[in-house]
Amino acid sequence: MKTWTRILDSSNAELIEWASAQDWAHAMASCQQDASWHAEGDVWTHVRMVCDSLISLDAWPALDRNAQIQLLFTAFLHDSGKPATTQLDPTSGRVRAPKHALVGAGIARRVLRELGCPLEQREEIVGLVRYHGRPPYLLEKPSPESTVIETSWFANNRLLHLFALADGRGRSSRDPSETRSEDALHLWRMVAEERHCLDAPYHFANDHARFLFFRNELGSLHYTPHHDPRATVTLLSGLPGSGKDTWLAQHRPALPVVSLDAIRTDLDVAPTDEQGSVIQEARERCREHLRASRDFAFNATNITRQTRQRWINLFHDYGARIEIVYLEPALETTLARNSRRQNPVPTQVILHLAERVEPPSAAECHGLTLVGDPSHDAAPSRDHRT
Repeated sequence: MKTWTRILDSSNAELIEWASAQDWAHAMASCQQDASWHAEGDVWTHVRMVCDSLISLDAWPALDRNAQIQLLFTAFLHDSGKPATTQLDPTSGRVRAPKHALVGAGIARRVLRELGCPLEQREEIVGLVRYHGRPPYLLEKPSPESTVIETSWFANNRLLHLFALADGRGRSSRDPSETRSEDALHLWRMVAEERHCLDAPYHFANDHARFLFFRNELGSLHYTPHHDPRATVTLLSGLPGSGKDTWLAQHRPALPVVSLDAIRTDLDVAPTDEQGSVIQEARERCREHLRASRDFAFNATNITRQTRQRWINLFHDYGARIEIVYLEPALETTLARNSRRQNPVPTQVILHLAERVEPPSAAECHGLTLVGDPSHDAAPSRDHRT
């Protein structure tokens, strides 16, 4: 089974059998867990139990097949980060796997990308993997309501609630005190229902309110911030060869562009050289446009959230509207395009960057456009979460 189309046509039993044969499943099968919390033993045994619990949920038959597939792949991959993060806590003597959900989200993105899972559906599953541990600990959050609202922009809260039920039931415990009540899970669903974000992202008063909320600058959910942007900045994000220049030429032909590649050429700086002068020049060119209240595009790889955030902070300081366009064709297409460039990036560099990609979310900007591989997606589309 190598394609997402074949996966969609497979039965639950076929999917579980296929998953059990994958390298990442073998790694989990070799990873033991804390016996008090997971008396069933290794991680893959737990995964199999979670799958059985999912299929046994009362709500399972009513879910469409797309939702069922998302939940099964969340089960397969939610603890895939444990082999890399499991360690013995010297203080308590307990086996723990700190940040395994974050590591697992990266593994899930790679696995699903290789299978040809459509971009938006892939990121839905990645979100479920990344945040699967939130619902059981909701009562420990300083603001449970804000936590549920925030999560709704990264994962479907209904599916997250169902998965958390199956995750809790899909294990055995030697110590009854280690068995968590499902009350927090039901509270998660209740808050999501009350805030109308069980099946869709929370509806903010406007996109600037959403932008400020995720920057911890909103103050109150009841506040409707006025936003009269001085300029609109279109930030391009994608691997070298993903088609950023082509997208700009087709969709924003009149925009002036601040391009890191062009600045490197102007300054005669190679991509492998120290980039301080390039970044400094790019920031100054951006400031010139911002001071003139002029719309422009910023074109660079911008593949990690941390990198994007530095530029977004600059644009926000000048009161700009920020729109992100993320392009992700098939990796083969990207490599072929790159090879035809005048100064191609080494293939190994692109493959390394592909492992580090963190696609942008609507939490980072005012407007988000995701452009996936047309062979996987019906058409390039604007993210439904904007």
